Amino acid sequence: MNQENKPLRVLVADDHAPTRDDVRRALDADGRFNICCEVADAAEAVQAAVRKQPDICLLDIRMPGSGLAAAWEIAARLPQAKIVMLTVSDEDTDLFAALRAGADGYLLKNMNMRRLPDALHGVYAGEAAMPRELVARVLERFHGREPRWRPLVAAGGSEGRLTSREWEVLALLARRYTTAEIAASLVLSASAVRAHITSVVRKLQVEDRAAAAELFRERSGSA
Repeated sequence: MNQENKPLRVLVADDHAPTRDDVRRALDADGRFNICCEVADAAEAVQAAVRKQPDICLLDIRMPGSGLAAAWEIAARLPQAKIVMLTVSDEDTDLFAALRAGADGYLLKNMNMRRLPDALHGVYAGEAAMPRELVARVLERFHGREPRWRPLVAAGGSEGRLTSREWEVLALLARRYTTAEIAASLVLSASAVRAHITSVVRKLQVEDRAAAAELFRERSGSA
């Protein structure tokens, strides 16, 4: 088998074992894929992605540690990898947060799993994978008047840009996580989390962590 015809390597991250089993059955039945790793939380997903270098990462949003946080980190570390969220949530908040985190596709767990291989193969080929009703919401939001898609930080210079880790911390702050909860989710020390928060507050030029979280919620449409 030549290089171009090698199966696409897929990382599956979901804390729900039956879902992992469904995904494995769907992809194992299709010769275009090889599941290179299965994990159950965000920290393991990031570590496995860096170690295994998959072509596609299939992430659950609500797994421990936050699939959104994992998406941010994987997108930053492995820009060549395709990221697809597989979730029960059809809420706008999760959909748009996933897209901002770098997701190339957003699929619902109630989909017919026989369609999963074609959806993932399409994503790898540069297509978007998303239910039609969610595509309509994306277009509606994109054409709306509110500045939902503006970056949190002005593009003038690298000094104000948040790192991928700062984005993770900010996203969890916006979900009202405490310092201890953020530390546990991201496998960091509390002091490291506080340092990231201080940096975020400075870069966003806001008064405190509450203001940073509120700004994130406003700009992401989750206020």
